[in-house]
Amino acid sequence: MKFALFLSVLLFAGTAHSETLPVPVLSIEAITKNAPPRVGAFSHGEAKLTFQSAIPVACSVIYGETVRYGHIAVDADMDGGAHSNHHPTLANLKPDTLYHYRVQGTASDGRLFASRDMTFRTPPAAINKRVNLLSLGAGAKVIAVSSNYGGSNAGAWGIHGALDGKRSTEWSSRGDGDKAFVEIALAKASKLTSVSVWTRTMSDGTAQISRFTVTTDRGKVFGPFALKDASKPYEFKINATAKSLRLDVVKSSGGNTGLVAFAAYGAPIR
Repeated sequence: MKFALFLSVLLFAGTAHSETLPVPVLSIEAITKNAPPRVGAFSHGEAKLTFQSAIPVACSVIYGETVRYGHIAVDADMDGGAHSNHHPTLANLKPDTLYHYRVQGTASDGRLFASRDMTFRTPPAAINKRVNLLSLGAGAKVIAVSSNYGGSNAGAWGIHGALDGKRSTEWSSRGDGDKAFVEIALAKASKLTSVSVWTRTMSDGTAQISRFTVTTDRGKVFGPFALKDASKPYEFKINATAKSLRLDVVKSSGGNTGLVAFAAYGAPIR
């Protein structure tokens, strides 16, 4: 009886010891595909880190002005979990500032990966910034939208997320695919010279817009315009006088299509 009790204690101690063994941290380079993690697409105090991993991992990036970091960003995919195409958004960045960052990943088998400390510098503050005439801050209002994944225009995935100038927020439709659209009224009739569109995408390749049109309240249609990829916003020249503008998806990879950002540039008619 005493021996059995002694053996049980030993087994318990051995189990507890094995559970507290340190887990080795492997280099992120061991699973990096094509190119190392890169920070880019700077805009409005935000930036996007992008890289592909050879195996699915849950990705995060810690960053800050010193090696103590202080901020963390994670992939904002709806399905969460581990995947291979990573694009977390780093927010609240100061202009013309050196930042330290480290990329980290966790695989489903428990392996931990991390990069060395790396740095990037944000660009100087923009001078004479253009005003997005479709933004709520400029007085624009949403007339109609095909659907919002989060339910309301101001919800987590509502259309307001594509008009606020932040790369960390997005509009996602609720499975509208090629039928997704949004129509926005400008604060005043304006002479428009270009539109800028940044499509959202999912890690499984869905939700990405590849072709779209824009139509004015006068019925003039521009496009279809082709979007090369979902890595950044693409700008297209137009020449229109409009009180409102509607974007219609022409072709996509289906699913919860939507936008990271939608902008129109020009000047109000006085």
